[in-house]
Amino acid sequence: MARAYNFSAGPAMLPEPVLRQAQEELLDWRASGMSVTEMSHRGKEFLSIAEQAEADLRELLAIPDDYRVLFLQGGASSQFAMVPLNLLRGRESADYLNTGSWSKKAIAEASRFCQVNLAASTEPVKFTAAPSQDELRLNPQAAYVHYTPNETIQGVEFPYVPETGDVPLVADMSSTILSRPLDVPRYGVIYAGAQKNVGPAGLTIVMVRNDLIGQASAHTPTMFDYQTHAANGSMYNTPPTYAWYLAGLVFQWLKGLGGLEAMAAINRRKAQALYTAIDSSDFYRNPVDPPARSWMNVPFTLADPGLDAVFLAEAREAGLLTLKGHRSVGGMRASIYNAMPEEGVQVLIGFMAEFERTRG
Repeated sequence: MARAYNFSAGPAMLPEPVLRQAQEELLDWRASGMSVTEMSHRGKEFLSIAEQAEADLRELLAIPDDYRVLFLQGGASSQFAMVPLNLLRGRESADYLNTGSWSKKAIAEASRFCQVNLAASTEPVKFTAAPSQDELRLNPQAAYVHYTPNETIQGVEFPYVPETGDVPLVADMSSTILSRPLDVPRYGVIYAGAQKNVGPAGLTIVMVRNDLIGQASAHTPTMFDYQTHAANGSMYNTPPTYAWYLAGLVFQWLKGLGGLEAMAAINRRKAQALYTAIDSSDFYRNPVDPPARSWMNVPFTLADPGLDAVFLAEAREAGLLTLKGHRSVGGMRASIYNAMPEEGVQVLIGFMAEFERTRG
């Protein structure tokens, strides 16, 4: 059976070589007599998987030794609470940049724990742009600055890393992690749900600078304290073992491609090809300011919204799945994460051209 091209925003496609290796190892992982799903998370077999995954991720991102890498549960949404609980450190306010739906959710949750200073917001322009550095109204006394480098729903991406001085920068990189090289030392905390570029749903990766661990608010639940997980190797409780294992296979796949420089070149070509097809057409439109267009999530609308259902139905027949835009935005959205091959983007472009020819 031929695999379809799945443009889902998450859970998203996984690399086919990763799925095939997981299939081969499902019943008996490397002559252990066990599936990874059956292993004790404290047994030597799984510990070797966990250690290799962390080592590969550190190599891919060049993560310095003074950062801890945590493999957690709860999704990136749990980090909306964990970040203020761990990073306020006695301060009363934090800066947040509001550039889309996930920023708004992070802001709403942080407001339960501290005063949120809205340092920038693009809501007045319907989240179709990213604020410039000069537009940021940062408080030098803030506990931290939080932003979402890539907004999955609106398809908006920061074309730069905000400068925050001595205030720790926190990033929700759920939909952009591992899509290109990353300068980790510019951040205090980086977190990402796995279900877009890393692996299956259920795993959240958090990178925390050491000096930001161990100062959680007194009322922080044990499981929401970074120190709990750092001190126990992310195994204070049973972690999402199979998701951790699959993430490790994805890291090895990325290394086999040539690392994140090679992955970035592929992603750049995919995004440029799709945006060029949209911009050269009078039938399709992308609403985002070009400098802030996402490499990973490409929303677009049709000239006649009445054709949306037909477009989606015919796309499915052509093996192009999950192209419906988020309910809050409408239209279409093609999520073209790492595992989406260039061929898949070209097939989509060809389908769009033919649909415009016959329906436009």
